[in-house]
Amino acid sequence: MYKTQKLVQNTSIKGASYLINYFGRLMRFIQYGRNKQVLAKYVKIKQVLSTSLSENLTTFREIMGSSYDIKMREFVIGNSEQTKGAVVYIEVLTDREAINQNIIKPLIYDVHLYDLQPDRIEMRQIQNMIISESISGITSDFDELVEACLYGNVLLLVDGCQEAMMIEAQGWESRGIEQPETEIVIRGPREAFTEVLNQNISLIRRKVNNPNLRLQIHKIGRQTKTRVCTVYIEGIVNPKLINEVNSRLKGIDTDAILESGYIEQFIEDESISPFPTISHSEKPDIIVAKILEGRIAIVVDGTPFVLALPMFFVEVFQTAEDYYIRPFYATFLRIIRVMAFFLSTLSPALYVALSTYNQELIPTSLIITMAGAKQGTPFPAVIDVLIMVITFEIIREAGVRLPRAVGQAISIVGALVIGEEAVSAGLVGAPVVIVIAITAISSFVIPAQINIIILLRFIYITLAGLFGFFGIMLGLVGMIIHLAGLRSFGIPYLAPFAPLEPQGLKDSIVRLPFWGIFFRPPFLGKINRQRRAPQQKPQPDQQNN
Repeated sequence: MYKTQKLVQNTSIKGASYLINYFGRLMRFIQYGRNKQVLAKYVKIKQVLSTSLSENLTTFREIMGSSYDIKMREFVIGNSEQTKGAVVYIEVLTDREAINQNIIKPLIYDVHLYDLQPDRIEMRQIQNMIISESISGITSDFDELVEACLYGNVLLLVDGCQEAMMIEAQGWESRGIEQPETEIVIRGPREAFTEVLNQNISLIRRKVNNPNLRLQIHKIGRQTKTRVCTVYIEGIVNPKLINEVNSRLKGIDTDAILESGYIEQFIEDESISPFPTISHSEKPDIIVAKILEGRIAIVVDGTPFVLALPMFFVEVFQTAEDYYIRPFYATFLRIIRVMAFFLSTLSPALYVALSTYNQELIPTSLIITMAGAKQGTPFPAVIDVLIMVITFEIIREAGVRLPRAVGQAISIVGALVIGEEAVSAGLVGAPVVIVIAITAISSFVIPAQINIIILLRFIYITLAGLFGFFGIMLGLVGMIIHLAGLRSFGIPYLAPFAPLEPQGLKDSIVRLPFWGIFFRPPFLGKINRQRRAPQQKPQPDQQNN
């Protein structure tokens, strides 16, 4: 009994000592942190409006600084000289005409305010009777008000009122809807996304007149607080995919999101793979088609490129125009793109392997011609090919970065002149120039995947220079194994080929007519898989014959 009392007494003394030390440290911390910035670094303090208009405006000036475009205009409300109001806004993000005519003028001259006492003016009354612009909300939280102001809202403050109104009066300059620059089509819609989030959402809404279309906003970036919107159709998309995408977006903690490529690198499954596992497009019809298949689109404010996920490797060889033309010709074009992909990646490597290790595979007349062209050149075949490939990439990059009119001239003239002069000077043989020309033209067939093609091209050239045909086959096997192991948000990258899915093959390299594609891609989920009604194949009316 004595030991128990002694233990309790010691425990009580230790607990009291701990509490005294804790409160002592807390008081010293508060005393040291009298400066709000020092204290706010460790403790999240929610700052709210006061009833004094001048004090609130002073706080806004401290938070937002002395930038020239931050405007704070004070005025008298109604016929009472005692009640003052003010609007706070960023001039370059708002519509000045809307502020003057629809916000300030009614507050000064509207007859509804003439009979109100200064201490009875409330934000709800102003919202219901005076303001004609759309209103985002009413709050007293400074953080929420500052964030709304930075997005182009106008803040209305009234002396004596501890709340402020957030009024939507955005009016910044933006680029209009134009034709897409990177995805040119002969037949199909010619509108492209812009850099404005709401405008891009409207382009999607126009094509999907469905109440089940869902949009969720995320604000990502500690400094930029960029608005990122996920778009999907409820009842078609897999709920697990929605949760996975939202979880990955919420896990992003970075200073800035300036383009959708930032999001892509943060949320993709295989960040070190040269193959993209998230597709992107600047055409609304492509994004809408993917949403209707059960995918999720990610729209980022400030960029015209919208992400769509998950992605299959076969999409590399598909374009939007394939669905607007006859299915037989679309299938032929897809086969051409597959051939162009392998020509662009393997042609230089095959030339190196044949001319260096496996000359017996070349016809006699051709090998004699190649030997004559090679005579007098100082470098082996692999060096010749690398020199020409690197030279072509330099010319192509120069053509891309220069203004369009000058860039096209540089690309064409530079390639012709350098190729001809290189052969004339005896630096490389004519067959090398022909192989590089075929390689370059083939890479332009699928321009969206040119980055992958360039990397694979250098890998195969190196393997062919070291091991010949064995090196090329080693590279192909390694690429297939790598592709088979890739996942895009848990879905096999090589689907519907590996694992094999017969329903998915109907819209892969081969495209059947629309009436023959009955189901959505099987790996995107088993929710609402039916795409169209059965027996849609057009048939002539037998009664009229």
